[in-house]
Amino acid sequence: MLDFDFISPTHFIFGKGAEKQTGELAARYGKRALVHYGSGSVVKSGLLKRVLESLYKAGVKAIELGGVQPNPRDSLVYKGIEICRKENIDLIIAVGGGSTIDSSKAIAVGVKYKGDFWDLYTGKMPIEKIPVGVVLTIPAAGSEGSVGSVITKEEGQLKRSCDYDIMRPEFAIMDPELTYTLPPFQTACGAADIMAHVMERYFTNTADVDFTDRLCEAVLQSIIRSAPIAMRNPTDYDARSNIMWAGMVAHNNILGVGREQDWSSHLLEHELSGLYDVAHGAGLAVIFPAFLRYQCKYRTMRIAQFAVRVFGISMDFEHPEYTAMEGVDRLERFFKELGLPTTFKELGARESDIDFLVKKCNFNNGDKLGYFNPLTRAEAAEVYRLACK
Repeated sequence: MLDFDFISPTHFIFGKGAEKQTGELAARYGKRALVHYGSGSVVKSGLLKRVLESLYKAGVKAIELGGVQPNPRDSLVYKGIEICRKENIDLIIAVGGGSTIDSSKAIAVGVKYKGDFWDLYTGKMPIEKIPVGVVLTIPAAGSEGSVGSVITKEEGQLKRSCDYDIMRPEFAIMDPELTYTLPPFQTACGAADIMAHVMERYFTNTADVDFTDRLCEAVLQSIIRSAPIAMRNPTDYDARSNIMWAGMVAHNNILGVGREQDWSSHLLEHELSGLYDVAHGAGLAVIFPAFLRYQCKYRTMRIAQFAVRVFGISMDFEHPEYTAMEGVDRLERFFKELGLPTTFKELGARESDIDFLVKKCNFNNGDKLGYFNPLTRAEAAEVYRLACK
């Protein structure tokens, strides 16, 4: 196990009706809040009204900014920064899922930064931010407890991340009942996103990390069990609870400490959602099986371990590559059973765009992509091609 430095300061409030505590928590950080949200769902459900009432009762003035889209855009971040400065905002309340939280985090660091906030998504480190609180409605991205924020720059269709401890929210309110009305496809995309966050950490070259291996496997198995239940019965509180907490654990990095992480599949997917504006979880359902198929011949035993421990496949000791490939097949089959795409065609992506996708991709290991078995640009293109089949 590698040395590590882990900080997780977010205060989590989990349970039925937890959103009623929004005002009480927000008042600890200031008296003027930007309430940031997406489109009509939080309005139609009455959640936004309940959050605003809670803030009012606590003496916190709310200024609203809606309009967050999936794969959140830089244009709305700039607007949010402008409002925060003009209105002397003390904190931001994100009411929604990962896109809303990511946009809120970007605004929070952008307000304190003297230059263009996009600098922070292309290498510069954020030093300060205003506090961020979350009322979570979509378990998927894990942004409610993570160091990260991902924003799409509309000019050039670039999707980039900013990942520092300062980005973690101050508090996160998590009520599983708020997820009852999620469409089945959104629930499925969330499950794929959660699994991908775990797998980016699980597929590692670091030896002797059995403890975090077992934690990763437990989260994966919980999603494999709970996601189909939630899709069959959207109001199953226990299934929704397991998914919601698994989503946070999957990405607050408790599963990734002490081990080298990969992240090549996420970076490959970022180019898909940046270009085609597809759901992130759907893109990951296409990329991850293709990535693992490519890696089977190079990292056979780690992928075979995944097959045995996560899907209960019997180990073929004479031909471990068969076990590894069967594990990848089972993962892809699970995504299909959830109703997710698993090929470029099903996603709406084009094989003819592969060279462009590779050219835009943000390689995270010098001139290589990932760390599990680092990919050259030609190899990254091969992963994309496998995703076309």
